[in-house]
Amino acid sequence: MTEEHPNVTLLKRFDPRNVIGTADVFAEDAVWHFFNPLLPDIQGDYVGRSGLQTFFEKMAKLTDGTFKVTPVSVTPVGDELLVMQTKNTMILEEEQIATDVVLVWRIVDGHIVEVWDIPSVYS
Repeated sequence: MTEEHPNVTLLKRFDPRNVIGTADVFAEDAVWHFFNPLLPDIQGDYVGRSGLQTFFEKMAKLTDGTFKVTPVSVTPVGDELLVMQTKNTMILEEEQIATDVVLVWRIVDGHIVEVWDIPSVYS
């Protein structure tokens, strides 16, 4: 049996529905980069644990609380990076949406320090 990579174990502790309760997995100055030209009001960089909270609050407000992340796969890349695929679902402007997303997580000294959140926006 293969042991789970410690960065995967760390990532599993994060709950986007409870950012404050699981914020200890992030470095205090962590940065969340959100790229989505179709959502210009929330596209950008969110810095620190409070920035992460702000990002997820904006997503909840924009989608009337329907935003849901379903992990599909996670692959460790060396000791610092994880690449994760998710299927995100939400209702946006009264339309049910499901989109594929790739996230690249950078982990240093047992904390998430940077995340690139890249949704598929044209398919």
